[in-house]
Amino acid sequence: MTEIIGAYGGYRTTLSFGFACLIYHATEVFCSRNFSYKNDALGKTVGQMVGAARSARQNIVEGSARAGTSKETELRLYDVAKGSLEELAGDYEAFLIGRHEVPWAEDDAKASAIMSLALDRYTGSFDRHSYGAYILAMRKRFEPHLEAEDPIVAANAILLVIDQACKLLHRQMASVGAAFREEGGFTERLSKARLETRDSQFAAADVPKCPRCGKPMQKRVARKGRNAGNPFWSCTGYPDCTGTRNFVV
Repeated sequence: MTEIIGAYGGYRTTLSFGFACLIYHATEVFCSRNFSYKNDALGKTVGQMVGAARSARQNIVEGSARAGTSKETELRLYDVAKGSLEELAGDYEAFLIGRHEVPWAEDDAKASAIMSLALDRYTGSFDRHSYGAYILAMRKRFEPHLEAEDPIVAANAILLVIDQACKLLHRQMASVGAAFREEGGFTERLSKARLETRDSQFAAADVPKCPRCGKPMQKRVARKGRNAGNPFWSCTGYPDCTGTRNFVV
């Protein structure tokens, strides 16, 4: 039988979510160290940066949670997460340019040291305690770069990790799109499940087969014509098939 609710909630096993968590925590540290009432009197920069980092993390969570009932919503939320990360990257770029620093190129030796760090894929149980321990271990691994006291190092490192997360989200979105193309979405699963149940109900009730296509038939009542008000058997494939049988009491 067709499952109505599809798979959902597996975001903790994705690298994109792991990177989004590291980016969020690193951004909190970065903002607390580098912004104050003197250079961000209204708190707008901090609010925007931490808000964008949080948006990326939380939209991955929500997108995964909605995966079982709406591929469209899942895709939209992953796209919002990716957009939030790209917005955050703009703030880090502006920070560096404002200090007359050029963002590192990917082939820079300093960038290579960060790119060589691996984020382990989480394979533990799906609970907060285990995942929290995993994230803290990954945070410690990346801490010398993402949470460096030198803001130039930290900003560049976070930018490189943001790029990684965006690439991963793009792949996830492509994968969700391909799955939708092959399997359909929630509405199609609902219809298929209902048809399967209906067919099994008809089979259990020993209803006749359509003389034209062989599908189970269902009892209907004629609404007009000389047989108005009388029951008859109609093909469940109607309107594609117009096969009928007389209803014998």
